[in-house]
Amino acid sequence: MTTDPRTTEIADLLARLTVLMADQPTAAQAPASRPMPERVLLTVEEAAERLHIGKTKTYALIKTGEIASVLIGRLRRIHIDAVNAYAAGLVAEQQNTSRPAA
Repeated sequence: MTTDPRTTEIADLLARLTVLMADQPTAAQAPASRPMPERVLLTVEEAAERLHIGKTKTYALIKTGEIASVLIGRLRRIHIDAVNAYAAGLVAEQQNTSRPAA
């Protein structure tokens, strides 16, 4: 039984194509062109979410100066360090009040 050379060539091409397609990363595996930088300034909503408190409470903390914020035009933003400092201050405050007086 003789095989048509063209059929053999097509089979070889299909086999090579299958190997090439298997080697290609899928969209989920493909690395992003550039990683997204970590955000430095957060919206009030994002800061509230990080602290697991409400947006109204966050605005109240900004108003009293417990959380520092900046205005960029009409946009209020909170530096990530201000959120971390507020949280660290809460922890320190509670540790100091929970220790018995010597």
